Amino acid sequence: MLSSSRLCAVSTTLSEETFTEEAVARPISEVVPWIGLLAALALVVGGLSAVFWANVVDLPTYRILADGSATVSERALTQFVASDAWFVICGAFVGLGLGIVTWRWFKPLGWPTALLAAGAGLMAAVVCWLLGQLLGPGSFEERLATASPDDLVPISLQLRSWSALAVWPFAAVAPVLLASALGPEDAPPRRRRRQPEPVPIEEETVDERGVVTAVSSPVSPR
Repeated sequence: MLSSSRLCAVSTTLSEETFTEEAVARPISEVVPWIGLLAALALVVGGLSAVFWANVVDLPTYRILADGSATVSERALTQFVASDAWFVICGAFVGLGLGIVTWRWFKPLGWPTALLAAGAGLMAAVVCWLLGQLLGPGSFEERLATASPDDLVPISLQLRSWSALAVWPFAAVAPVLLASALGPEDAPPRRRRRQPEPVPIEEETVDERGVVTAVSSPVSPR
């Protein structure tokens, strides 16, 4: 009897451990492909944003004078921040879109959803920044050195403020935080309380011959 009880205890422990490992490993194996899909989406959206950024920005130009110097108008000076402004606008829209997609895909994960949204936004920002510089006119110093008098040389397409990169992840996290704060809470289903089994109550009865007999009657607990 002792060996059989030990065997039952060991088998019960092994089955519980196996069930726990499967319950933990299954969500991880299901989430990893979706994280890769989110990263691919961030790369594609960042590349498309770079194409838009390179074409929408009106870069100011320098005019080359006869003595080899370069001059720029006062109106062109106000356009030096155009590249940063359009980068921030792209980041706001793209970040919000990535944040909504991340919330819809990874909502059951809880707080890691915000990290995934911020990572996707930052990845898209870096791709847009690097690819946008490649699609731009190139190095300003090299083009200025080979320019002739009366040529108009546009400045290079680049970011002049590093804070513009932070707009993308912040915009991606915003819908996740708002949805988690204002959305309905998914409360776990309540466990039904198990009602205790009725306890029989013995009652004594006396028959006509004076014999006392005990009769048990089930009584439901209150």
